[in-house]
Amino acid sequence: MTGNWVVGITGASGAIYGVRLCQVLLEQGHDVHLIITEAGWRVLHDELDWQVSKRKEMLTEHFGGYSGRFHYHPIADIGASIASGSFRTRGMVVIPCSMGSLSGIARAASDNLLERTADVMLKEGRSLILVPRETPLHAIHLENMLTLSRMGVRILPAMPAFYNRPKSLEEMVDFLVGKVLDSMGIEHSLYRRWGENDEHTQP
Repeated sequence: MTGNWVVGITGASGAIYGVRLCQVLLEQGHDVHLIITEAGWRVLHDELDWQVSKRKEMLTEHFGGYSGRFHYHPIADIGASIASGSFRTRGMVVIPCSMGSLSGIARAASDNLLERTADVMLKEGRSLILVPRETPLHAIHLENMLTLSRMGVRILPAMPAFYNRPKSLEEMVDFLVGKVLDSMGIEHSLYRRWGENDEHTQP
C-alpha cells in the first residue's frame, strides 16, 4: 500500500542513506515529503558533492522522474502541511539523525519543521523511525534514545552487516535502507535475508 511518508535528512554523516531511501520510496510509488536541515545540506555537499547553491536543481536531479510524487519542505516552513496532525501520513523517518535533532525530538522542542513534524508523529501515534549515526555515545545521547524508545519510536542505528558478504558501498547502503523499509512495513529486495541462501551457513 502506497502513501505519504516524511523523510528528514540532518547533519549527521550518512546522507546517502536518506537519499537512497527517498529514491526507493519514489520508485515504489510512495509520496515523499522531504525535510533537510541546514547542516544536512552541508553534509550533502561534503559527502555527495551536491551543489547546495542550486538546491532545486539538485532535488530534481536526484528525485525527479519517479512514479511517486516528491515534495520538498524548507526547514523553516513551520506552516507546511506536514506540520499539522490533520495532514495524513503513514509515518516519518529521520535518516541520518544527528544527536542534536534527536535531542530536539526527545524534548518536543518543535524549533523547526523537522522537530515539529516528528512531534506530530508522536502525538498522533504514527510511525517514527530515527537512524542515528554517531559514535561513541555518551549518557545524554543514550537517555534521549531511551526516552523516545519508551514512547514507541523505533531507534535503528546505522550499523552495516557483513553476513551477506557486501561487495560494494552501494550494497552496504542498501542493507541499511532495507532494514529501515522493514521497520516501515514496506516490501523490498535490497538485501539477502538470513536463510534465503545457505551457501555461507554450512561448515
